[in-house]
Amino acid sequence: MRVRGALLREMGLPAPYGRSRPLEIAALELAPPGPGELLVRVRAAGLCHSDLSVIDGSRPRVMPMVLGHEAAGEIVDAGEHCAGYEPGDHVVLTFVPACGSCPPCRDQRAALCEPGAAVNAAGTLLSGERRWRLGDEYPNHHLGVSAFADHVVVSTASAIPVGRDIPFDIAAIFGCAVLTGVGAVLNSARVELWESIAIFGLGGVGLAALLGARAAGARQIVAVDVVESKLELARELGATDVVAGGEGAVEAVRAATGGGADKAVETAGSERVLAQAYAATRRGGTTVTVGLPHPARMLSIPAVSLVAEERVLRGSYLGSCVPARDIPRYVDLYREGRLPVDRLLTHRIGLDEVNEGFDRLARGEAVRQAMTFD
Repeated sequence: MRVRGALLREMGLPAPYGRSRPLEIAALELAPPGPGELLVRVRAAGLCHSDLSVIDGSRPRVMPMVLGHEAAGEIVDAGEHCAGYEPGDHVVLTFVPACGSCPPCRDQRAALCEPGAAVNAAGTLLSGERRWRLGDEYPNHHLGVSAFADHVVVSTASAIPVGRDIPFDIAAIFGCAVLTGVGAVLNSARVELWESIAIFGLGGVGLAALLGARAAGARQIVAVDVVESKLELARELGATDVVAGGEGAVEAVRAATGGGADKAVETAGSERVLAQAYAATRRGGTTVTVGLPHPARMLSIPAVSLVAEERVLRGSYLGSCVPARDIPRYVDLYREGRLPVDRLLTHRIGLDEVNEGFDRLARGEAVRQAMTFD
């Protein structure tokens, strides 16, 4: 079938993207779904810093690629061996197609699925196939999703059914921002009732982490960012303290928490900010990073502190979530009013506005932008 999608041919074109136009809106051919695959009509997709990292070249991927990885939509057709999926079902799409049988999957660590990581790096679906075509080219899939298109083919391992009561633009952000941010707090940092937490970086993932900390019953939530409007939103969403990012942030967090936070979550994708988050925790504290800095960037921390102060530093990919388990849980929290992730949506755009949307994201003027295909 013929679909419209946002194709990235070259990484590293300069901002502003509204001028350089790295994403080309192309008419693409999409092959039918194979065994274990679904044809999904995308109804909403989120613009995420992980997409921006591919555009600016700090997260290298194979080119050309139909970009986008956070989305929700409805199933149009299903290939063979798709038990449990029917046309008309609403699904959230996730960016690690977990096979369910490799050692990490068997250990309930779906984010580390070995076949999933391999095909994501190769730009294919979990089957190893590419379903896109543009003339003589076969563009790559972005993290098994390629959400910036009106229809996509995905593996069933990338699709989590959700109820029809959740609006698509809200359901979409459960596929990345909510999984990553809330999961980092609940699964990785394991924030407990009455603990303190500092959150460095208040984009969609960071503010989702804030909401997760509230749901976990954190006593004190310190929100850190360089953008004043994001600090204001963080306060509205339940931050007990806000701190301007940059020089002095560590001292301000330590002062606010009486010597350092119990837990810290870093979402900015900066090794400098990660070092600040680590320094802002107390002795015995835990720092979790979900950011994705350029692979060449190196982190420097006092090595002795890991032992002498029993600090913990850990990474969290996909919020250390099992999407089939955690998305339904987090959706239920949203239904109960305990996870108001709808507050993260600041802009709604169309496919033709995607380059301008990434300019807005790069300038820090948006939390989550929903691209809709109504």
